[in-house]
Amino acid sequence: VRVYRKKYVRVFFDLFAYLEKYLHLCKLTDKAMGNIVRKLPIGIQSFDKLRTENYLYVDKTEFIYQMAYQGVPYFLSRPRRFGKSLLLSTFKAYFEGKKELFRGLAIEKLETEWKEHPVLHFSLNAELYDSRKALENMLERQLREWEKIYDTGGEGITYSGRFMTIIRRAAEITGRKVVVLIDEYDKPLLRNLHNEELQNEFRELLTAFYTVLKDADPWLRFVFITGVTKFAQVGIFSNLNHLNDISLAPQYAALCGMTLPEIEATFQPELYALAEANKLSYEDTIEKITRRYDGYHFDFRSGIALYNPFSVLNVLSKQVFYDYWFASGTPTFLAEMLRKTNYDIRELDGIEVSEVSLSDDRANINNPVPMIYQSGYLTIKSYDERFRLYTLGYPNEEVKYGFLNFVASMYAHLPETETPFYIGKFIQELESGNTEAFLTRLKAFFADIPYELNDRTERHYQVVFYIVFKLLGQFTEAEVRSAQGRADAIVKTPRYIYVFEFKLRGTAEEAIRQIDDRGYPIPYTADEREVVKVGVAFDAATRNLGEWLIEKTL
Repeated sequence: VRVYRKKYVRVFFDLFAYLEKYLHLCKLTDKAMGNIVRKLPIGIQSFDKLRTENYLYVDKTEFIYQMAYQGVPYFLSRPRRFGKSLLLSTFKAYFEGKKELFRGLAIEKLETEWKEHPVLHFSLNAELYDSRKALENMLERQLREWEKIYDTGGEGITYSGRFMTIIRRAAEITGRKVVVLIDEYDKPLLRNLHNEELQNEFRELLTAFYTVLKDADPWLRFVFITGVTKFAQVGIFSNLNHLNDISLAPQYAALCGMTLPEIEATFQPELYALAEANKLSYEDTIEKITRRYDGYHFDFRSGIALYNPFSVLNVLSKQVFYDYWFASGTPTFLAEMLRKTNYDIRELDGIEVSEVSLSDDRANINNPVPMIYQSGYLTIKSYDERFRLYTLGYPNEEVKYGFLNFVASMYAHLPETETPFYIGKFIQELESGNTEAFLTRLKAFFADIPYELNDRTERHYQVVFYIVFKLLGQFTEAEVRSAQGRADAIVKTPRYIYVFEFKLRGTAEEAIRQIDDRGYPIPYTADEREVVKVGVAFDAATRNLGEWLIEKTL
């Protein structure tokens, strides 16, 4: 027994020594791997380049196989910088039979034939489209490139006639049906949303060009069109009614964007590096990325939440939390829509819309909400299946506060760079208990609104109040009245709780009296912080804040 016991003890110590050496080797390997620069595909829209130059890739190729196998013509609407161009480039590589680019990906185990097809890949993403001539030049360049490849001539006939000839000729020469991929089909129209004359000219050109795809069906293997919108003023879809719109389809919810499991599986070292750079735990880092960049929902059944890929890649690369997606493109056309329709933006967060308004092409410019959703500034929060109603809201903090900062400058006529300055000062004054300075600054904020804007209705000023207090919420706990029987705004700082009531038709005394009579401070009586009641009257003569009263209660 003693002999066997010694033998097993010796084996145990040997195993322990081997384990120690293994762990040491793992540490050395981790250290060596830390010195290897992994390439993040920021702005990479070419699948060939991504794969041949060893960029990291979130594998979406199972979707590629499923859609290619079905073979029906597809349409997909997704916000800008959400991976649509890379997706189409992946389809292009697949249909060109570039099997070597897909080595190690999900599709490698699914596809067995890798047939090569002629691919007509057309992107409208790069031009300004400020005139009819600009769009004509783009179409001309693309058609001539294809005509040179397939030797079709093309002179003396229309754009649509030339496109049809190219498709038919490509199928005849190769003996294989043609694949057509159109990226950002709506870019020329979105660029000129409020130029009705140019809109009509673009619609006429593009409708004739795109609707060839219906008549060319005998020669087509696969069609995929992407864009931001699907609306009547952007045209086309009344004729292309054979397209399978998968924008709200649960099985394709994760086709663009990134899920949390995908991020953690693909970018684990970068996540740990981001945590270390910001002195956060791994769990807190995930929580912060989620709060800022997650929250997109493109269906109502799967429950899949998607992260903005552009922001995620940038924060992992730069290791600084910033509003990357929002800063990459100002939603000017949305601002114009809000101005034109005089839309009350207080209704946006939590608004209910019908199912048909998000998926039907009969929506129009006079209803900005569907386009705001399609553009990525709102997302689906819930769905009432009984009444077929969607509830929409801001997807995350990046979009919410970026959008509010943008519209604040629009409503208050401030430079965009000034709004964060005002909000920062507002916070400092409330945190220090300097309510007088806060109200004086708020008065100056309104004073910067030009005279011609001051004749707007009461709603204009109510919206400005709403924006200011919503923006305070990114730095402290702040809420705007959401139900009857609540103060207009509540702001909580480490030392104070502020209860605000604004009177557009009344006095500051009446505002304070309403705070007391309706018991607005009662929920905070057990709180150790000092409660500050603030009643403010609006002065119709000066079209600005008038008198105010401040009362503190311990």
